[in-house]
Amino acid sequence: MRDWQATDSPLLDVRHVTKRFGGVVANHDISLSVERGTIVGLIGPNGSGKTTLFNSIVGQHPIDAGEIWFKGQEISRYRVDHIARLGLIRTFQQTRIFGKMTCMENMLVALPESRRHLAAMFGHGSRADMERAAELLEFVGLYSKRYHEAGSLSFGQQKLLEFAMALMCEPQMLLLDEPTAGINPTLINGLVDRLRRANSEMGITLLVIEHNMRVIMNMAEYIYCLAHGELLAAGPPEEIRNDPRVIDAYLGVS
Repeated sequence: MRDWQATDSPLLDVRHVTKRFGGVVANHDISLSVERGTIVGLIGPNGSGKTTLFNSIVGQHPIDAGEIWFKGQEISRYRVDHIARLGLIRTFQQTRIFGKMTCMENMLVALPESRRHLAAMFGHGSRADMERAAELLEFVGLYSKRYHEAGSLSFGQQKLLEFAMALMCEPQMLLLDEPTAGINPTLINGLVDRLRRANSEMGITLLVIEHNMRVIMNMAEYIYCLAHGELLAAGPPEEIRNDPRVIDAYLGVS
């Protein structure tokens, strides 16, 4: 079994991070680490600071204290685009797609900046990029809709498209913010299967915010729980499932 507390060089290492908004402390002294090639969960009640932590990790919010390291280098003061070029990408609770563009066009928009400019210049991506976009749309089950406007997709399909767009960025690590939220229950198992395959077949490390306890307990190898902006508990799923502090704070049952 992996020793989560004794890793020498985690892919992502959050060290004593604090983030304030005026007099409100959204994150206080949070430390967590994620090893390369793993799936890690981040849970907690609404308002516990999960999304704020994601925003800080990817450079959207400058932190007030602590350090954030990725691939052995400190990224605490890096801009969003710099962090993305390192291979650290996030998705959002609400999808960020271009509804009037086709699924294929959305995939090309997601290309790394230099290749995106070339695609815009010539009206289409390179042959390799077009093939990769088609492969990823096939991977998420949207190949047959590749020339449909993204806005015509169901919300669950839009989440799958956003996931494919994130994969188009060639990430080493994905931060997924509630990937199953708002999705028809019939689509959840398919999405979870694709997340697992992205991890096992593509080698992409995943840090996942998720409120669906069944999903995260079955998918993650290790779970961190936040409450009131602080780290409440950390451990394997079975340990977290039976932790009285987690049951009280997250499930509201004492």
